Amino acid sequence: MKNIFDTAEAARFCEEFAGGNTDLAMRVYTSRLIGAEESLVLHGGGNTSVKTTMKNILGDEVEGLFIKGSGWDLATIEEAGFPGLDLAWLKKLRTLSSLSDEDMVNQFRTHMFAASSPNPSIETLVHAFLPHKFIDHTHADAIVSLTHLPDGEDMVVRALGDRIGILPFIMPGFPLARAMAELYEARPGIEAVVLMFHGIFTFADDAEVAYGRMIDYVSRAEDFIAAGKPEPVKVEISAHAAEKVLPVVRGAVSRAAGQPMHLDLRDSAEIVSLLSRKDAAGLFATGVLTPDHVIRTKNFPLWLDLAGVADDEAAVRVEAAMLDYIDDYDAYFHRCSGNAAEKKIRLDPAPRLFLIPGIGLIAAGETVKAAMVCADIGEHTLRAKAAGAHLGRYADLGEGHIFAMEYWSLEQAKIGRGTPPDLAGQVALVSGGGGAIGVGIARQLMLAGARVFLSDIDRSRLETVRDLLAAETGTAPDILGMDVSTAASVRAGIAGVIRAAGGLDILVPNAGIAHVAKIEALDDDSLARVMAVNFNGVFLLIREAAAIFRDQGMGGNIVVNSSKNVFAPGAAFGAYSASKAAAHQMGKIAAMEMAEIGVRVNMINADAIFDDHGVSSGLWDVVGPDRMRSRNLDPEGLKEYYRQRNLLKTEITADDVGRAVVFFASGQTPTTGATLPVDGGVAAAFPR
Repeated sequence: MKNIFDTAEAARFCEEFAGGNTDLAMRVYTSRLIGAEESLVLHGGGNTSVKTTMKNILGDEVEGLFIKGSGWDLATIEEAGFPGLDLAWLKKLRTLSSLSDEDMVNQFRTHMFAASSPNPSIETLVHAFLPHKFIDHTHADAIVSLTHLPDGEDMVVRALGDRIGILPFIMPGFPLARAMAELYEARPGIEAVVLMFHGIFTFADDAEVAYGRMIDYVSRAEDFIAAGKPEPVKVEISAHAAEKVLPVVRGAVSRAAGQPMHLDLRDSAEIVSLLSRKDAAGLFATGVLTPDHVIRTKNFPLWLDLAGVADDEAAVRVEAAMLDYIDDYDAYFHRCSGNAAEKKIRLDPAPRLFLIPGIGLIAAGETVKAAMVCADIGEHTLRAKAAGAHLGRYADLGEGHIFAMEYWSLEQAKIGRGTPPDLAGQVALVSGGGGAIGVGIARQLMLAGARVFLSDIDRSRLETVRDLLAAETGTAPDILGMDVSTAASVRAGIAGVIRAAGGLDILVPNAGIAHVAKIEALDDDSLARVMAVNFNGVFLLIREAAAIFRDQGMGGNIVVNSSKNVFAPGAAFGAYSASKAAAHQMGKIAAMEMAEIGVRVNMINADAIFDDHGVSSGLWDVVGPDRMRSRNLDPEGLKEYYRQRNLLKTEITADDVGRAVVFFASGQTPTTGATLPVDGGVAAAFPR
């Protein structure tokens, strides 16, 4: 591991630091250096601190401990991410014989310098009881890998030398802080402490030295492990198998978790190669590297060997493995909770990591970010276990410690709880995403909590929509090129959604094109082109999605964007009106056929939507000029014409269509095969 401390950069950082406190400036600088290395910390893991003085409101100099706050990531941390606490008071807490977690947190909150600061790290007392100015703590992969060997303490000493201290695993909090301080006082010459199955602390009175010690000791561990490490086996990746297995896994884990789950597939050559090892099941289907990970990944992954299993048998194999996993989790919960001082409420028993030889690592999460974090941890865990495998058999931390961490209230607080939005965990695909209506549908689906994929044949329009929605919502929809008129393109597009998200819950066939011509002037090619997009495109999307819905076993929603023209066609608009009517009828047939697998199919008939925040409607780009000429109107006059022709005298927006899609997709009524007009009331287009 490379030491990337730059003296000149550190000096510039201190000069430009807005807070003016050089100690805190160096704390921020070296914390970011640590956070930049994923093999040290991941996704908010680890913590760092500095002891420095500051003036209180009375002008008195007081000594404070500034430590990483909950919710902050070391890679991007700023001064605001280090809540300051009264160090003199924290030191006094060491005189107590015991201190509950709740009382400890209360002491932190009541002795902070700023009430608006984030909650301090749960390891605050470790940093307070040690005398050093700068303290760094990481969950370095190489260090933790050594601690999981049967003779881990001996391995740690052999790798790191004798200027370190070692502690058995102790839950973070008051007991760990006292043990750490006592160890240092007994051996004041040590430069670091390794906490078995957890990580390493380095310390010094200089930021550069503390950081340098972290890099040095982790590098020693890496070099020790690398000696004699065998070369990985190279294997082929089976993309087709992943596309078939992902929806099956997603359905099984969602049912077990009691909510739709997002998936994240990691199928790099390295990951697939690791899972092809002869000892892979025994090595990787083991417990977490550090107990902190259990709230993200559960203790054990679910190992699934589907080699030689036919597609139609995969679901049976996955479901059986899932039931076994749940039984094992229930047994673990009852064993461990029976000895707990207070009654625990069982968390959902669903696994969060799946290891499938030939396919890769699959992570599941309640949100896209949760799945990504879980997958990142899973990848690092595989590498760390593989790295140390030649040194000895991987040894799990006892399940009592794991349970204590998984059901620890302070650790659970890291995840956060709240009322999820209506479409939380759901995945939506909207075709025709580069047009105005696509913008409104995507916006409303995203606001309702869905992960949205937008497809279009025009990549540049898709990118415009993506950037617009990202600026509005803070989250960018996924985009993919797709020509809905060709089966191969639709198949490839949906496969892309499956590989990215694991499955599909909401399909919105929205792509459409227009052509203005009376029947006697309507040429064959123009009619075929309109039918290919407006009818064939709907059919192809529904056909491909049906197989996904069936494999998932979670039901689903299809909302076809039809048109007011289905019931009230227009002259010189025969190709469009007929194609939309055909798609509308196909939606009704789909509603009848797919009800048996819990899929609802409904239609929306919208009228006259011209644009959305500068994104035009492709249909009105074609139709608008003819309509304006025939009525001698300018663009604003045409919009006013359509406002005045509906009963409510209102403008119809893309968001109106989007809200109608969300209404159907969120299952607010037990409805399928229905048609919902979104047109302000066009009497001629009333469904009948």
